[in-house]
Amino acid sequence: MRSIGEMARDSGLGVSALRFYDRAGVLVPAWVDPVSGYRWYEPGQLEEARLLARLRRAGMPLADIRLVLAGWSGADTGLVRKLLTAHLRRLERGLSDARGEFSALRALLDQRENVMTSLRTASVRLSVAAPGLADALDAVRFAASTDPELPMLGGVLFDIEGDSLHAVATDRYRMAVARAAVTGHEGGRVQVIVPTPLAGAMRALLDGEGPARLSLDDDRVTLEAGERQAAGRCLDHDFPDYRRLLPRPGGRRTVVEVAAFRQALETGPVRSGEPGAPDLSVLRVTDGGAVALCADADDDPDRVAVNREFLLAALAAGARDRLVLELGAPTAPIAIRRPEDEGTFSLLMPVRLES
Repeated sequence: MRSIGEMARDSGLGVSALRFYDRAGVLVPAWVDPVSGYRWYEPGQLEEARLLARLRRAGMPLADIRLVLAGWSGADTGLVRKLLTAHLRRLERGLSDARGEFSALRALLDQRENVMTSLRTASVRLSVAAPGLADALDAVRFAASTDPELPMLGGVLFDIEGDSLHAVATDRYRMAVARAAVTGHEGGRVQVIVPTPLAGAMRALLDGEGPARLSLDDDRVTLEAGERQAAGRCLDHDFPDYRRLLPRPGGRRTVVEVAAFRQALETGPVRSGEPGAPDLSVLRVTDGGAVALCADADDDPDRVAVNREFLLAALAAGARDRLVLELGAPTAPIAIRRPEDEGTFSLLMPVRLES
């Protein structure tokens, strides 16, 4: 018998994926310890697991995978060949359709870029309170992307307009926004993307109570605090229009005690979404207005699944003993807000649960 860890190592499927396929009835272990719940597999199931891994990497739906596994060891493999051929044709059609759509989108982008004007300006000088900017950076940096394929998200957006500097970061799956008050800016709206390492260097300067001076000169940004400074080039990209991504008012709101909620997340039940995905916490609002973690048997239609690691990071970035959680529909982002400052918040995209 193979343990689940050995099966994961030898098959190319992660432990969380094996658990998922067990619950889905696709690859059920030969024996489950009734006391510990630990899964054990027969040696012959390794071939099935490797086959399953290949099919999922090829994007085959679970319904078809079940049929392929059922017919793989049979004498008549005709059905298996038909399923593989049909899936390959679907992929080819999908790729052809996607290429056509992307060609049209690139043409639209070319038209827009020819008429759009940059929000950058030649020179900006302003003052910002060091504690305010430090708090804003602490609230958003955790959400910056590390994906090299998305360089425009690899930093913190400084969106300056009027007497406000909004710091924004997103990696597509989460977004964080925070505001700091500024003085001395009399021009129009200005946006620059500060690379994540430079944003970290700026934060290291902001350990005092006095004002800091922020300067923008074309593609260069400088922060001075006392006798120290951090400077570097901005990212030469356009940041998404984050204002269009902000949630509409509404949803179920509840205040959570952060320490107790964090402990519940760290010790409570978790689920897996797609194979290879991180652990999920599934939340629901009780009749009494509290947030509870759903167990496996809980099928509340309003439950919302979220990446547990992302939620813990958002709670830490909130930096308060109590935070407001706003849960809408299962497909709507989860908002984590400060009770006294709802302009500083994090948004987490929900994760679809497999039925």
